[in-house]
Amino acid sequence: MHDKRQLDEEKLVEFVPDEVKIHVDSGFQGLQKEFVNIKIPTKKPRKKELTDKQKQSNREKSRVRVKCEHTISGVKRYNATTAIYRNRIKDLDDRLMLTAVGLWNFYLMVA
Repeated sequence: MHDKRQLDEEKLVEFVPDEVKIHVDSGFQGLQKEFVNIKIPTKKPRKKELTDKQKQSNREKSRVRVKCEHTISGVKRYNATTAIYRNRIKDLDDRLMLTAVGLWNFYLMVA
């Protein structure tokens, strides 16, 4: 499923206050038209180049976003969070995610 479509179905951004900045990648084109707190990289125009200012802005946005990307990949190392969920136990998927995030935070504290 495409990132933007999944976000629209889950309606997560609507609950985030306008004061909180949301850093996303290029897969969320169009969000900046819907919300004021979205930080998205500038796409290169067709058959043109980005200006130096736009490139620097994209680098700054990447530096912030990469921390989140690394955290997500760290949590995904616990395969229970990435496998297809077939269990019918109520809220087990949420508990698995909370456990994986807690373990990843513990790993970061110890390392």
